[in-house]
Amino acid sequence: MDPISQSESILERLIFRNRPAMLILFFLISLVLGYQAMGLKPDASFEKMIPGSHPYIQNFMSHREDLAGLGNSIRIAVEARDGDIFTAEYQELLKQVTDEVFFIPGVDRSALKSLWTPNVRWKEVTEEGFVGGAVIPNDYDGSDNSLEQLRQNTLRSGQVGRLVANDFKSSIIHAPLFDINPETGARLDYQAFSAQLEEVIRDKYQTDQFQIHITGFAKVVGDLIEGASEVVMFFLLALIITAILLYLYTRCLRSALVALSCSMLAVIWQLGLLHSLGYGLDPYSMLVPFLVFAIAVSHGVQIINGITMESAQGAEPLAAARRSFRSLYIPGLTALFSDGIGFITLMVIDIAVIQELAVAAAIGVAVVVLTNLLLLPVLMSYLSISPKALSHVAAQATANSLAQQQVEGRIAKRSLWTLFQGFTRPRTAMVTVVVAGLLFAFGVNISRDLKIGDLDPGTPELRPDSRYNLDNAFMTSNYSTSSDIFVVMVETEAEQCASFENLDLIDRFQWEMANVKGVQSALSLADVAKSTLSGLSEGSLKWHALSRNQYLLNAALAYVPQGMVNAQCSLTPVLIFLNDHKADTLERVISAAELFAKNHNTDSIQFQLAAGNSGIEAATNRVIGTAQYQMLAWVYGVVGLLCLITFRSWRTLVCIIVPLALTSVLCQALMTFLGIGVKVATLPVIALGVGIGVDYGIYIYSRLESYLSQGMALSEAYLLTLMTTGRAVAFTGLTLAIGVGTWLLSPIKFQADMGVLLTFMFLWNMLGALVLLPALAYFLIKPKVISSVMMEGGEGSSSGMHTPALGIAPVQSIDRAQAVDFSEKKEQLFPATEFPEVSKASQHDEVKANDFNDDSNVSKDQNNSGDIKDAIQ
Repeated sequence: MDPISQSESILERLIFRNRPAMLILFFLISLVLGYQAMGLKPDASFEKMIPGSHPYIQNFMSHREDLAGLGNSIRIAVEARDGDIFTAEYQELLKQVTDEVFFIPGVDRSALKSLWTPNVRWKEVTEEGFVGGAVIPNDYDGSDNSLEQLRQNTLRSGQVGRLVANDFKSSIIHAPLFDINPETGARLDYQAFSAQLEEVIRDKYQTDQFQIHITGFAKVVGDLIEGASEVVMFFLLALIITAILLYLYTRCLRSALVALSCSMLAVIWQLGLLHSLGYGLDPYSMLVPFLVFAIAVSHGVQIINGITMESAQGAEPLAAARRSFRSLYIPGLTALFSDGIGFITLMVIDIAVIQELAVAAAIGVAVVVLTNLLLLPVLMSYLSISPKALSHVAAQATANSLAQQQVEGRIAKRSLWTLFQGFTRPRTAMVTVVVAGLLFAFGVNISRDLKIGDLDPGTPELRPDSRYNLDNAFMTSNYSTSSDIFVVMVETEAEQCASFENLDLIDRFQWEMANVKGVQSALSLADVAKSTLSGLSEGSLKWHALSRNQYLLNAALAYVPQGMVNAQCSLTPVLIFLNDHKADTLERVISAAELFAKNHNTDSIQFQLAAGNSGIEAATNRVIGTAQYQMLAWVYGVVGLLCLITFRSWRTLVCIIVPLALTSVLCQALMTFLGIGVKVATLPVIALGVGIGVDYGIYIYSRLESYLSQGMALSEAYLLTLMTTGRAVAFTGLTLAIGVGTWLLSPIKFQADMGVLLTFMFLWNMLGALVLLPALAYFLIKPKVISSVMMEGGEGSSSGMHTPALGIAPVQSIDRAQAVDFSEKKEQLFPATEFPEVSKASQHDEVKANDFNDDSNVSKDQNNSGDIKDAIQ
């Protein structure tokens, strides 16, 4: 006997002989983890969103201290709806808002920029030499003269299009952020920070006369976390829908509630463990608890289905629970192992937020093993299935009998299951496989156009009409420098950043980048030098160029705006302002910058990519573009290996994996059609879909294999599979699809996109297991193959699946000669209206025997029975 089968035997005796102790233990664990779950808080970090080992990010992090404001920052635009910014009322409001932002914890006050901060200056050349000062005059008093002076200073500052709108109707407060709150020493709480922006800025100062617009990473995360209440609402809606459908499926309120409670308990345990291990929930992993709930419901339905079928045979609750545990332990454990390890493969992606999502999902799957495979049967061993549910099963048994008669040509009426049974017939199987092949080719062809990164302007995680995206659109349309900034860091030898040769090369690079499609404008140290040299020549445009005279260049760069050069004059950034951060725009910019760097980098000057929010996103896109194929290879490799180990047959592996692969390819094609790019938010979806979808294939094939091992024809075996496990798989797929389908109504576009993709994958994985798997089995799986595998497995089948449902007793591995002939036993398999009675004494003897039997996969007192009905009775 293999180790998995041995663990089944040991666990069954351990659990069911110590049920009270098990329940007390689970209760105490639930109390502890429930308390821990209450302390779980949303958690987000700028650094968690970036691929730390990518060269772009390493370049940025090594120069981070010299690039203040070019990483994580926010921009607040104060707009005058009537008039322009040169009014006393507007300037007083701007001053107050600047002061408020200055004192918000987490803001880098030394790098804060506004018309009211002293680091925003103007300069000009006069007959007396250079003159300049802060943009706000020292003697500003709000009078007409001081406002006119402010206007002149603003025009001379070079801030029009950057801090001041092109139409002079708004100006920006630019606030770089620390990752650590300097007041608490803890990581910056983006939820609290965003809420503070709303409370002390927007709510306090926005009026009919003045409008506030806020953009930046911190605000995006804050808005997503704020929308968490919407996520919870849709989770509750999905929970209610699942509960209703589960009751309609089982027709037993107590079993529906127990299955639902165990699934919810899995979520509570997951959240409690995450908090205990020091994790939080960031905006991109908030949907993981629902996926854990979905997996738990999927396995819970299988357990309840098995117990109901056993109870319909007359088994008492304890015997029904034990038999159901035996029949589903190994396929359930295999499926959950596949889920968990599949999720763990996301760890290959070097982005912390995805790695934490992988940990959260894997923890959730691990607790499902405990709450649904172990706790659920124990709870149901104390509860009986309601008479209403048993009557419902009896009615289904009658329908099944009629369905079998239809197979034999006695009646013309076709049931749903006999329609699905048709996929095991030669012609239908051939058509199904051919159609699947065509769909696969179609999906591959369409998915070649799948883009990496964002495909829409603004923040695609939010709706286009969301407040944030409207604010971002305002910034882009009114300023020459958008909020999408791509920064190339130019590194030189110490004190050589202002040499003519280096500045000339920087100027050439800036010109090339400014002419790339999608680039709005560019700014570098060369601009500062040229503007100053032109000013020294009475503003003549003929002199708006770099001088070869190094002394003139040095004089021109006597004063350089903050952030344009470091203290050693060994680093200067080139700021490239983009129209948007779409995938195509970033790819064009990266290609042009890398080509220039490749051709011009020397020992004395290096053009290093990349900083700025768009530079960081470009690095993220590069990592995701590579990681998506690594992730798929790992997911399918691990899932395939587990299936191969469990079923010991490459044919079985093909039957289970091919439907999953078809769904993955079609999901990528759907993403292309809907304009959803592969990014941090969407990359894990395919892995999660594969993890959940493999459950369907494992359960279907395990049940099918157990019937084929008895010598049944494929068509007959698959019909029985559909009537038992197939019903549960179809119910689970439809229920989960309906539940996540409600996400389409979410105001958070990220959640709505996940709803579309997960609904698609739930349905297609279900259909693949019910339609494509039997068609492949027709060509690949033969009874002699099953018999051979079963004999090699010794006493336990390769899948560990037994067949207690529909009147079929657990049967040990047998060959054709020993198999029970299905046609002779059809009346026993499909009783007209009633199920055979099982005496309480025989059940008691069976349970007692199993307590002392090492091989408890099947009761030893059933092994010598040649008749299935006698084996049960």
